[in-house]
Amino acid sequence: MLYHEKRVRKAGYSIVAGIDEAGRGPLAGPVVAACVILNEYSFSNRVDDSKVLSARARDRAYREIINKSIYSVGIVNETVIDKVNIYQATARAMEMAVRKLKKTPDILLVDGRIKLKLPQKKIFITKGDSISLSIACASIVAKVTRDRIMERYHDTYPEYGFRKHKGYGTRQHKAALIDHGPSPIHRYSFKPVRASKRDMQNKKEKETAGL
Repeated sequence: MLYHEKRVRKAGYSIVAGIDEAGRGPLAGPVVAACVILNEYSFSNRVDDSKVLSARARDRAYREIINKSIYSVGIVNETVIDKVNIYQATARAMEMAVRKLKKTPDILLVDGRIKLKLPQKKIFITKGDSISLSIACASIVAKVTRDRIMERYHDTYPEYGFRKHKGYGTRQHKAALIDHGPSPIHRYSFKPVRASKRDMQNKKEKETAGL
């Protein structure tokens, strides 16, 4: 998983950062991006695309990553997502993560093809979280950070089951939307949330009318 890191170092770039995000698809909560500059490339825990790791494996890798890197995260909440759309919100989160780093990278290895308004040279890598160690580390940091945010939201809105599905559109989550309507942290621009809000309003209007 070091092919891209070795290639850019050979080209003269010394400070290499990997960037990835978590949370583009959920119906609730923020999108989180992470940027990671590795101080060393040897890990005792498995580092891979965060989606293929168990929650326990991600947590173990996360602890090791933050001890062996310079890292930062960018968080853009659901209000901004609704205002600018999820693509633009993801770009903002990634840009925020890079700007918050305590060290300025020479080059950015970016998962996917999100256009970023940053001065550094960028290499966009499809499925980068499975083929670049720096991006895989960013994937894990972003995922663990977002999951912890959603677990805290579960304490405030337990009826939606955020601790279990982290805001993704599971059957349980969609059933909770039907029963309770959307919460303040739902993404109202996403179709299932819009539909549940409309259905809840119709239900209340019928109840008010005595139907």
